[in-house]
Amino acid sequence: MTNAVALAQSGSSNVTFRNRIINGAMVIDQRNAGASVTQTTGNLFPVDRFFITGSVASKFTAQQSSTAPAGFNKSLLITSSSAYSVGSGDFFVLAQNIEGYNVADLNWGTANAKTVTLSFQVYSSLTGTFGGALVGGSTYSYPFTYTVSSANTWTTISVTVAGPTSGGTWDITNGSGLIVRFGLGVGTTYSGTAGSWTANNYFSATGAVSVVGTSGATFYITGVQLEAGTTASPFEYRQYGTEFILCQRYYQTFGNTSYAGIAAGLNNNTNTKSAFAMAYNTAMRAAPTVTFSNLIVTDRTAYDTTVSSISLTQAGANSLFIFFNLSSTAGGNNTPTLLCVTNGTTGSLMCSSEL
Repeated sequence: MTNAVALAQSGSSNVTFRNRIINGAMVIDQRNAGASVTQTTGNLFPVDRFFITGSVASKFTAQQSSTAPAGFNKSLLITSSSAYSVGSGDFFVLAQNIEGYNVADLNWGTANAKTVTLSFQVYSSLTGTFGGALVGGSTYSYPFTYTVSSANTWTTISVTVAGPTSGGTWDITNGSGLIVRFGLGVGTTYSGTAGSWTANNYFSATGAVSVVGTSGATFYITGVQLEAGTTASPFEYRQYGTEFILCQRYYQTFGNTSYAGIAAGLNNNTNTKSAFAMAYNTAMRAAPTVTFSNLIVTDRTAYDTTVSSISLTQAGANSLFIFFNLSSTAGGNNTPTLLCVTNGTTGSLMCSSEL
């Protein structure tokens, strides 16, 4: 069967950009460059756009991996850190939050709601019935199950979900339009009966396998795709540059190489603060949260002054005006143009507008 025929039979109207998941092949990792991260109770991104979280910290790790099925070169690896007994109110998940603009055409919550198909490939040291959920507005959920019959074997999964014709709150602008969750161990409070929409905030299906329940258990996933239609079409592998730009709408980092230029600016009258204006590489979803690590302000001749903190005077989706507060005096008030650069290979300025 040709890809064109498969697409036509799936009911998808878009040959390109039909996949609502960004970085489904796990190839972009701006934050960690493949290094492992340990799960916390907040949202951490082991690769771009996919986050991990849990009700109790340090129960698993996650990182980009080169173990992958044919047609892919990366996956995301989850490794259980202990044999944790999941309580009724516990949850441990991998998820992606999809922007409302990217699912608006699904018309969920209306009589014209479209059916979608979620597909992916998994490789797990555990077998059995696993679970996850599609969630809108944190209040309307569709728990689902899928089966892994053979351990340590790449398994292709496909789950078809009829869109809800009523109920729920569905953002169709730049907020959270839909969350795709993969359960890694979820208690009864956040688990529901698979196969139907319900007005609850569920993370998985009742009775699903707990990855965090087995010490050293591994779970690889890649090729994640969510598309309109009743069957899974071949994975849409977009060009790397295109996928990278899609990721930068939610997270951008500047620097990460020795003495990389971040921005140019001028000294402020206080003499311990320098003003800089800069544009993002691509427009962001919303005004970002800005953080930094190991930056200096310099004139490249007389002094290098460490940045001690930052304060934003104006941040938008396209650019920002930022004050770098300095650890010591940065020269006279009439100092010519200054540069903000990284102080070594670990320096960076990070902008996040993740959902």
